[in-house]
Amino acid sequence: MLLNDLIGRKLSIMVSAVPSTVGYIVMGGAQATWMLHLGRFLTGIAGGMTAASIPVYISEISHPKVRGALGSCPQITAVFGALSLYALGLVVPWQWLAVVGEIPALLMLLLLCFMPDSPRYLIICGKQKQAHEALEFLRGPDSDFMTEFNRIELSISSQGKIRWSDLTTPFYYKPILISIVMRFLQQMTGITPILVYLEPIFHKTDVFLEPKYDAALVGAIRLLSVVIAASLMDKAGRKALLYTSGFLMFLATLTMTMYSHTTPCPSGNLTDTVLPTDVIAQQGEAAFNPITLIPLISTMVFIFGYAMGWGPITWLLMSEILPLGARGVASGLCVGVSWLTAFVLSHVFIHVVETYGLFVPFLFFSVVCVVNIIFTAVCVPETRNRSLEEIENYFRTGRSFTIIDT
Repeated sequence: MLLNDLIGRKLSIMVSAVPSTVGYIVMGGAQATWMLHLGRFLTGIAGGMTAASIPVYISEISHPKVRGALGSCPQITAVFGALSLYALGLVVPWQWLAVVGEIPALLMLLLLCFMPDSPRYLIICGKQKQAHEALEFLRGPDSDFMTEFNRIELSISSQGKIRWSDLTTPFYYKPILISIVMRFLQQMTGITPILVYLEPIFHKTDVFLEPKYDAALVGAIRLLSVVIAASLMDKAGRKALLYTSGFLMFLATLTMTMYSHTTPCPSGNLTDTVLPTDVIAQQGEAAFNPITLIPLISTMVFIFGYAMGWGPITWLLMSEILPLGARGVASGLCVGVSWLTAFVLSHVFIHVVETYGLFVPFLFFSVVCVVNIIFTAVCVPETRNRSLEEIENYFRTGRSFTIIDT
């Protein structure tokens, strides 16, 4: 939250390469459990820094017509990276997998040296000349970048320095609340506990797949859906994808609710239900029940729906609608709320399943999906093809994206 505004978006991302690289080195050479914990802690710090900085940086340097597609790129690359590591994990030891993890961080650090900082951040810092050069580099010398530059300057000059009292005005509290609630609802759909406990969920519902197939299947589905979302983001719009995503997740969780309620899915310790791979393979070959395709397909539909809407779009909208004066701190707050919710929900999920079985949490997730659809209809603005200044004007006036030049 603090580095975004203190040293800028670009430098915040570059600084994250330090704990990331050190963390992977520690894990790669780990001789004890505490070294693995330390390495994960450092890479977690790096992940938090990039999660709060990359969406903001991309939204501030992108042209409105391609901001949706570019805003989906972090999700695409994250999913592609996970899928690549799944594949590498089948052929190389985990120590070398940690070494491989250093390569993207170092490559990012090198390539960012050739990228300009956010023009909006530079204008806030009073570096108009550098901001002018940055915007010219991003848009091209033959484009009408001066019109955009003047609008950015006008928008920033009209805001002034943010004070605590300003947070009581709709211009600030509405977009901040929308962003925080969206990140909260994103996690309340159950995506994190479903992904974390996918293998024991499959076992409880009699879906027998080897763990390596679980990971590969999830990775492939997520990659496909995020690519579809990126291609449609600037054509269909954000809200249309959010509606579609929410509806698909609702159907999937409702199906899982009915399946787990009508089919014996015993309660008990969730993490103790995982069987050895050879036992799973033997049981799968011995008796395949076609009805077990229902939870398998439902889970894949849920992951597909999430990854094409509520997954990438909440990150994109956060960076689009947050006011520039509070964007750095507020984006960090949103990410914090998201991961805190994921942490708490993952632990609560275990206890609920152990006490009541899978029926109750999936019923709750289906209700949350309905809430998400209603929230999208009532509170979320359509930002497709709108500049960040037009979006700020929408919250300033409460009714119009159009900026009237004075």
